[in-house]
Amino acid sequence: MGRVPAGVAWGLLAAWVVHDAEELATMARWTKAARPRLEERLPGVRLDVSQAHVNVAIGLMGGVMAVASALGARTGGRSAVFQAALAGFGVHGVVHLAQAAIYRGYTPGVVTAPVVVIPYSVWAWRRLRRAGVPLRGPGAAVVAFPLVLAGVHALAHALTGGLRRAQARE
Repeated sequence: MGRVPAGVAWGLLAAWVVHDAEELATMARWTKAARPRLEERLPGVRLDVSQAHVNVAIGLMGGVMAVASALGARTGGRSAVFQAALAGFGVHGVVHLAQAAIYRGYTPGVVTAPVVVIPYSVWAWRRLRRAGVPLRGPGAAVVAFPLVLAGVHALAHALTGGLRRAQARE
């Protein structure tokens, strides 16, 4: 049965690191600057993302992506978790482009989405297909991605909320 070299799977983690470095550097600052415009356009939506939250959420998601990449490397790309993460990552890149278009300006992650996220995702799927790796549909990723993202942000909120409370007591 088909397999791809481990580098194809580890490429997911590498592409994620490059992409999330952009988000790490820009997200907290951008949300502060964009908050009035977003709240005006989306009444009832409250956007408050601290740098601590961004740091923790990105670290947690990094763990998810590292596990998915390791499983992909170990199985030659056959892992359902790897393929779901790969599908979610590619869709995530398209979502960044849509967000920037709707916002009509820069949004965190939009620079690396078309030059890293989407090209890597397309390349990796092509490598899997050419190698004869059985491909799973994107269904699992469509369901799992928002759940994983929500879980990561909920945990980051809980962790950074506790951090803020501890700092406030000092």
